[in-house]
Amino acid sequence: MLSAPYTALTWGIVLSVGLVAFESMGVATVLPEIAGRLGGLGAYGWGLSALMLANLIGTVAAGRAADLRGPARPLAAGLAVFAVGCAVAGSAPNWTAFLAGRFLQGLGVGAVMALAYMVISLAYPQQLRARMFALVSGAWTVPSLVGPTVAAVIAEQISWRGVFVLLLPLIAAAAALVLPRLRHLGSGGVARPKDGRWWATPVARSVLLAAGTGVLLAGLQLHEPALLVPLALLGAAAGIFALSSVTPPGTLTVRPGVPTGVVLRFLLCGAYFGSEAFLPLGLVQLRDLSATEAGLGLSAGAITWVLGAAWQGRADARWGGRSRAVPIAAGFAVLLVGIAVMALGILVDAVPALTAVAGWAIGGAGMGVAFNAATTDAMEQAPADRQGEASGAMQLAQTLAVAVLSGLGGAAVSLADVHGASTSAALTATFALTGALAAMGVVAARRIRPRVS
Repeated sequence: MLSAPYTALTWGIVLSVGLVAFESMGVATVLPEIAGRLGGLGAYGWGLSALMLANLIGTVAAGRAADLRGPARPLAAGLAVFAVGCAVAGSAPNWTAFLAGRFLQGLGVGAVMALAYMVISLAYPQQLRARMFALVSGAWTVPSLVGPTVAAVIAEQISWRGVFVLLLPLIAAAAALVLPRLRHLGSGGVARPKDGRWWATPVARSVLLAAGTGVLLAGLQLHEPALLVPLALLGAAAGIFALSSVTPPGTLTVRPGVPTGVVLRFLLCGAYFGSEAFLPLGLVQLRDLSATEAGLGLSAGAITWVLGAAWQGRADARWGGRSRAVPIAAGFAVLLVGIAVMALGILVDAVPALTAVAGWAIGGAGMGVAFNAATTDAMEQAPADRQGEASGAMQLAQTLAVAVLSGLGGAAVSLADVHGASTSAALTATFALTGALAAMGVVAARRIRPRVS
């Protein structure tokens, strides 16, 4: 991966994904200060949601464009829009302008993450792909560990605007490394029919999906069930309707092959990130740990994710191209155990609190194995002219899972507080849901490959 002719391309992909990870975690760290200075505390949540919803649109648009024209131009456009978004957000005079910058960043982030997997599938030989997917996991996870600290130091010593300015030359460097190596990569050589009327195109449906998800998230933030329920149902209905057009045919029915790969990505990310989002809250509020101690859980999960992905990448070659259903199911099972152990450490006073940290280390290892194996298998099965669609659909599933599960968990905590229930009860329901997603993944893993009659 790091030898000719892949050296520059590998470092460019790693840098591109690492920048997305740093932007995600670093900006989240300084977002409270930004909202306070720009008068956005009343709409704080949209500082995160604007990027996430735009991510859905950028993912679909870039994937479809790459299938038609190859990945070079869509990735160049994605990096350019990402850079413009950083510039707009970093120079924003008010919260509205900042949200516009975050939206542009989200479009770029969606394109970069969707096309990273496609480029690996097209540019690297089969024996290197699993290792490259593992390297991408590391490129995401390591900056997630150091990003919050670096962003906080920049904000304290210089200005919060420096967090965005810092990214601009690094984005240019990533483009210089990646783009020249993509000129020879085509779209698969198969003519694709036009998608029909504009409102029925995948990109238009991705806008509907983003809008539906936004309505769902907005509804989940309400405290009154009479408003929460209809808004959540309306948003969910719009999202499900749009999903049929922005994911491979058969995704909603878990058809074996690439559609199952998309479903597995949703289940994995919903189970993992939906649990992780509430790990610090549980340790701080229910077990009286410090924020630093609670952060150990996040770090433990991130480190073992990288280790699990690295192990799977090295072991993949020894499996000789056989179905990866077994390691995927095993990874889901280990993740389920991790969620259960973490929940015990948070919810049961008789269990040492740091048991939750150990539990999340277990969960991270399962996530690394299953995530890498499922991604590799799904991308291998994607037709040459639909690599962008498959890659984009899996990235879309990841973004959607994080948004929905975080929203559902947040709604449970908020409603528990308003109606006099305990945070413990809300987290119990949240972890039960994420555990159920992991259990569903164990069952669905066997459908990753169509049965040969």
